Amino acid sequence: MSGEKFGSESSTSLEQTEKEVGALYHRLIEAWNKRKAANYAALYTGDGVAIGFDGSQMTGRAEIASTLEQIFKDHPTAPYTVKVKRVQLINPEVAILMAIAGMVPQGQVELNPALNTLQTLVAVKSAGEWQISLFQNTPAQLHGRPELVRQMTEELSQLQ
Repeated sequence: MSGEKFGSESSTSLEQTEKEVGALYHRLIEAWNKRKAANYAALYTGDGVAIGFDGSQMTGRAEIASTLEQIFKDHPTAPYTVKVKRVQLINPEVAILMAIAGMVPQGQVELNPALNTLQTLVAVKSAGEWQISLFQNTPAQLHGRPELVRQMTEELSQLQ
């Protein structure tokens, strides 16, 4: 992970922020992978926004939780394999995390390149705790660049 210093923040503090925001992201992914809608939603600010793979938007913990409960009930969601690519500190209370993710659909053993995504998380720190203000899951179709799709899939496959 790489980040940038903000103001007089020390590199130790920056490293700590990267770890904390990375841990927040990994808790989000763990909640998805375990199909725990309430745990997933609890990581957001009260007015946090989640934008799904299909472009659907959920606002606030209650809507995020209820929507995911329905999704988990009706669909065999696949778990994510993820890799954090960057954490950038905007100021001491705002950070952006960028990651790549892939999924192994139910009944399969390999990542499906069609399900690769770029994930962006905006975290805000309030009362000493990082929470998600925005999480966006963008399909990584990379039209006309199949070598980039292969490269991303290979990079994620090494993490399985």
